Amino acid sequence: MPKIASMSQVILSVAVLAAMGAPALAAEPPPAPQSATPKGFECHDKALTGSGAGFKSSQEESAEAAKVAWLEKAKAIYADADWTTAKDPLMQCVKQGLYSKCFAVGYPCHPKPQ
Repeated sequence: MPKIASMSQVILSVAVLAAMGAPALAAEPPPAPQSATPKGFECHDKALTGSGAGFKSSQEESAEAAKVAWLEKAKAIYADADWTTAKDPLMQCVKQGLYSKCFAVGYPCHPKPQ
């Protein structure tokens, strides 16, 4: 019986130490990869954010609305800007019940002048 009690105590101690260490490990974000400007392009120095108006019933519709809003802002900087050539493009979506809202974030880029 003492063997079982000491085994339980060891297992419990390991579990407590693991639980205490896990939040500390999770709190450190992984290093962000350095993304380069797409080859043959030059990019704006500030990222733009676009989101559609309100929540949509489809995440795909919400993502498309965010891209359209982002592209509108990007074309004000570079007339030939496109989401596919953006530097560090990121689509983030949030859900509220059955509805979602997405945010498109990225640096607009355009081909370097020759």
